[in-house]
Amino acid sequence: MPRINSAAELEELRKGILAQKDPDKPCISVCAGIACLGSGNAEVLSAFEEEIKKQSLDAKVDLIATGCHGFCEKGPIVVIYPEEICYLEVTPEDVPEIISQTILGKQVIDRLIYTDSDTGTKAAHQSEIPFYKNQSRLLIGNSPKINPKSIEDYLAVGGYSALSKALFEMSPEGVLDEIKKANLRGRGGGGFPAGSKWETTRNAQPGVDKYVIVNAHEGEPGAFMDRALFTGNPHLILEGLIIGAYAIGSHQGFIYTRHDTPVLRKNLDLALAQAKEYGFLGDNILGSGFSFNVDVHLDVGIFVSGESSALMKSIEGMPPEPRPKYIRTSVTGIWDRPSNLNNVETWANVPQIISNGYEWYSSIGTERSKGTKLISLSGNIVNSGVVEVPMGTSLREIVFDFGGGIPNGKKLKAIHFGGPMGGTIPESLIDTPLDFDELSKLGASLGAGDMLVLDEDTCMVEMARLFLDFLAGESCGKCVPCREGMRQMLKILTNMTQGEGKEGDIKLLEEISGVVGEAALCSLGRSIQKPLISMLKYFRDEFEAHINEKRCPANACKELN
Repeated sequence: MPRINSAAELEELRKGILAQKDPDKPCISVCAGIACLGSGNAEVLSAFEEEIKKQSLDAKVDLIATGCHGFCEKGPIVVIYPEEICYLEVTPEDVPEIISQTILGKQVIDRLIYTDSDTGTKAAHQSEIPFYKNQSRLLIGNSPKINPKSIEDYLAVGGYSALSKALFEMSPEGVLDEIKKANLRGRGGGGFPAGSKWETTRNAQPGVDKYVIVNAHEGEPGAFMDRALFTGNPHLILEGLIIGAYAIGSHQGFIYTRHDTPVLRKNLDLALAQAKEYGFLGDNILGSGFSFNVDVHLDVGIFVSGESSALMKSIEGMPPEPRPKYIRTSVTGIWDRPSNLNNVETWANVPQIISNGYEWYSSIGTERSKGTKLISLSGNIVNSGVVEVPMGTSLREIVFDFGGGIPNGKKLKAIHFGGPMGGTIPESLIDTPLDFDELSKLGASLGAGDMLVLDEDTCMVEMARLFLDFLAGESCGKCVPCREGMRQMLKILTNMTQGEGKEGDIKLLEEISGVVGEAALCSLGRSIQKPLISMLKYFRDEFEAHINEKRCPANACKELN
C-alpha cells in the first residue's frame, strides 16, 4: 500500500474500500475478547474455518475474529451480518448447523438466540437483547463489526477522518479548545479535565520535547474495559493519541501496557505497523508537515507501575517507583520533560469529539460529566461484561437493566467502584447517577469504571481485608506511611475476621488511615484507605459486630460462625 500523502488521498482510499465491500455478503463475527477466549473461542473459530473450507464457501462468506462484544457472561458470541443475528454460548458442535441453517438457509436457530430466563422472551438480533438494547455504544459499538487486525476495516467505518480534520481544518489551539469546550474528563480515575491537562503540558517548558502517553496498564482486579476497547479497536486509540499530540505539540508518544496480555500486544504491534505504512505515523503525516512516532513499553508485573509517575520512571528504564505527588508530571514527567498521560478510554473519546464537535458531545451526559462511560460489571451479578452508557445513568439501571440483577435470589448489598483504591456505597444509594462528582461526594469515586456488585452474603470487613492484602503485596515499599501503615491495617482487619478484634481497633484504623492518606508520597499510597473509610461510613455496624459480638453478620467469616 503506498503511503497516503493528503486528505484527498485518504478519502479516495476510503471510497475504494467501501466500493469493494458487498453489503449483502454474509460475515460471521466471532468474539475474540478475553472472556470468550477463555470459554472456547479458538475452537469455535477453527470449526468455522473448517466448515467454510469443507463447503467451498471461502469466496462467499467472510469470517472475522473481533474484539470484545461486551456480553461476557454469554460467550462465545457469534454475530452474523448483515442480518445481525446473534448466537450465544456457541460451541464447535453448533458450527455446521449455523452454516447450513443460517448462512445458507437464512433460518434462525432458536436454541442459540437469547432467551430471558424469567419470561421466556427471545431475541434473535443483537440490538434486541436487553443487555445491548439501551446502551449507547459510541466507543465500543464498532468492535463486533471490524477485524482489529485490519486498518481497512477501521477506515471503512470512518477511521482517521477526525485526524484529517484536525490536521487540515484546525490549528493545534483549535483542537485544544474543542476538547476543553467538550469538558472531556479523564476516564482513568480522578475525572480531571483532559483539556486542562493538555494545556498545561503544551505550555510547560517552551522549546523542550513533550511526550504523550496511553496508560493501558489497567491493573485493578475487576477492570477490563480498556483491554476490551484497545484489543478490539486499537486504531481508535491511536487516532486519539495522534490528535492529542498535534494539539500539545508532541512528536513522541508511548503506550504503556501489561506484559501479560499477548492478544493486545499482537494487535497493537500490527496496528502501529499499519498506521506507519499508510502514513498516519512517522514523518509528515498525510502531507501535513506534522510528525509523530509511538513506542510501546510493557509493565514489570506490579500494580504500582500503573501509577502515573511510576509508569514514567518505568518508561525511562528505571524501577517503577512513584515520585512525590507534588511533582506535576504534566510539567516534569519523562526525563523531566512535559508529559501528558491519559488512559485508553480518554484517548478513544477524542476522535468522536473532533468529528462531531463539542456541542454534540456536551449534549450527552450530565452538567459536569459528559459523554458515555465504559463499565466493567463483575461480582454477584447475572450478566458480567462491559457496558457503555451515558453519564448520568442510574446505578440501578446498570445493575438491574444491563446487569440482570443479583443471581440466586439474593439481595443487593453494596456496589464498589475503583478496585482496591476505590469506595463502596450501600444498596440504599442505588439511584445515584453515574457521575464523577456525585459518586465522589459519597466516598466512592468512579475510578476507571470497574463496578463490583456485592450481595447480602458479602462480609464488608473481609472485603476491606482482601483489598489491603492485595495492595500490601503491590506497594513499592518506598515510603514508610504506605508500607507500614498497610501492614498494621491489614493485621487489625485480619484479627477482626478471626475473632480477635478488640475495643479501639476501629478508632486505630481511622487514625492510621488519616496518616497514610496525608503522608504517603504518591496517589496510590494516599488512596489505599478509601475502601475502608467508605465501608466504615456505611457498614460500621458490621465492624462493631466482629469486635463486640465476635459475630459476622454475613456469616462469611468461618472463625466467627
